[in-house]
Amino acid sequence: MAEKPKLHYPNGRGRMETVRWVLAAAGVEFDEEFLETKEQLQKLQDGNHLLFQQVPMVEIDGMKLVQTRSILHYIADRHHLFGKDLKERTLIDMYVEGTLDLLELIIMHPFLKPDDQQKEVVNMAQKAIIRYFPVFEKVLREHGQRFLVGNQLSLADIILLQTILALEEKIPNILSSFPHLQEYTVKMSNIPTIKKFLEPGSKKKPPPDEIYVRTVYNIFMP
Repeated sequence: MAEKPKLHYPNGRGRMETVRWVLAAAGVEFDEEFLETKEQLQKLQDGNHLLFQQVPMVEIDGMKLVQTRSILHYIADRHHLFGKDLKERTLIDMYVEGTLDLLELIIMHPFLKPDDQQKEVVNMAQKAIIRYFPVFEKVLREHGQRFLVGNQLSLADIILLQTILALEEKIPNILSSFPHLQEYTVKMSNIPTIKKFLEPGSKKKPPPDEIYVRTVYNIFMP
């Protein structure tokens, strides 16, 4: 039996949360080794386990993968979540890249100064409503299918759902003007593997709190 993937990252969402989402959606069990100190990170760096001296790092199939997008592409391709041909892969990749631009704002939000956090929530809402969500609403309306690409679950669906749910934690009515996305979110959330990941007790991480932010600063800041 192949070993479970092992994820190396602090005990929180950050850039590793999307990796957790994709593994869970694929039905892949995984282990985690949480970074809690600067010394743990230094040990990985000194042991040549981090190609560019950075995490996320995922041990999988005998490899130590770094760079979030490369990790996501590998897992998606391995578990048939990356389309059936070059055109579908390219479309999935475009949707993913756009969604990750929005998700990055959410990832960085807890590290802003308190006075800037509420301003950034307004900025995130505006970008989601004006730039990003209309794209996906149009796609779903025009092709009338359950998924974004090829009428099967893909990396694009998983990351879009993750981003929508993370935004809804901050702005509960963010989808009020997007009926197709509302329906889509419900359907995606009820896919058995995703539904399991969304239930209490899973390896899905809670919204970042002060402890997580402090831990990240202690590990990564000089």
